Amino acid sequence: MEVRIAADDYVIRVHDDPRAIDAAAWNALLARQRAPTPFMRHEYLAALHASGSAVPATGWAPRFVTLARGAGLVAACPAYLKTHSWGEYVFDWAWADAYRRHGLAYYPKLLVAVPFTPVEGSRLLATDDAARAALLQALRALADEAALSSLHLLFPDEADRLACAAAGWMLREGVQFHWTQDAGAPAADLDAMLSRMARDKRKKIRQERRRVAEAGVRFEVVEGDAIDEALWDFFHRCYRLTYAAHHATPYLTRDFFARAGRSLARHWVMFVAWQGGERIAASLVAVDRARRAAWGRYWGATRFVPCLHFEACYYQPLAWCLAHGIERFEGGAQGEHKMARGLLPVRTHSAHWLRDARFAGAVADFLAREGAGIAGYLDELRERSPFGHAGAPVDDRDPRRDDC
Repeated sequence: MEVRIAADDYVIRVHDDPRAIDAAAWNALLARQRAPTPFMRHEYLAALHASGSAVPATGWAPRFVTLARGAGLVAACPAYLKTHSWGEYVFDWAWADAYRRHGLAYYPKLLVAVPFTPVEGSRLLATDDAARAALLQALRALADEAALSSLHLLFPDEADRLACAAAGWMLREGVQFHWTQDAGAPAADLDAMLSRMARDKRKKIRQERRRVAEAGVRFEVVEGDAIDEALWDFFHRCYRLTYAAHHATPYLTRDFFARAGRSLARHWVMFVAWQGGERIAASLVAVDRARRAAWGRYWGATRFVPCLHFEACYYQPLAWCLAHGIERFEGGAQGEHKMARGLLPVRTHSAHWLRDARFAGAVADFLAREGAGIAGYLDELRERSPFGHAGAPVDDRDPRRDDC
């Protein structure tokens, strides 16, 4: 479906298939943003659709919005009509339940996001602030035309947040856990990073790593094009087993990984665990070497080995990041346990607009209380930092300070 509406000197189009949008134009627009990520590349979004992962049948009906001026693309965003709130990582189930209890329809709603991807970055791709504001106006017009209950923008960057606030949207905060290289005194390797942690945290990590090594597990790091189809097959099996262990259905199909593996090969690093000559686990990390950033994405194992999850998902990726000049590693959604492994709390963001003024007022009150709670929670977490005072290293040469 494509709808053309003249708005000032913009032409607005709504697409029900991201592949209808010129890939080069989309990626060129993304490259101009302050916080581009591989997940916003046209190849990634197209793979989600073409593979059957984010399609109407799974509750993700694409309504990608583009703004053109003349022959050029000046703004665009990935938008979906959602019939549920799965795969978003910003939880509005209580809002939907309140609508239901009052006899109102919360779904479908309009969501601006990268499906299944709790990674902050540019969402409202635009050449300037005026185009970004016009894009928000187009989203509002789309919601008005379909009489949708609400609009939601997940994990936006600062430019997007400012635009949403100026348009009257409500802002919400969350918490994730990220590792960031010390710019003033960068750690050379994982041992150097561990030396800056409190003794009990460092001891626990070394004990965990030793348990994995003593179980006879070794790791192979495979990057980019070297990840062949057989390895993707193995990884997807591990990925499905993780969901099965939680009695859940995987979001992503094997075909998604085939497509994203081919089209975005340079952005993938896989950590493969071997035991007794057999692959037993794998974790997948996305990287952007230009931005010196990495994102932990998925993992799974064919057998249980104590502490293997921590080794595959944190220690191996962190060691790789330190060895390759990566300065930020994001560990994904939630998880206070990540703090003990060197990932520190950071704020995440979302923006929301609700049509019904009564519910909008109630949600605004809720967000004010929630925001105060988030601020207090962050203060509490920072007091529990696993690192020594001001990041000062602990002398590992003194056996009285380190008996792990």
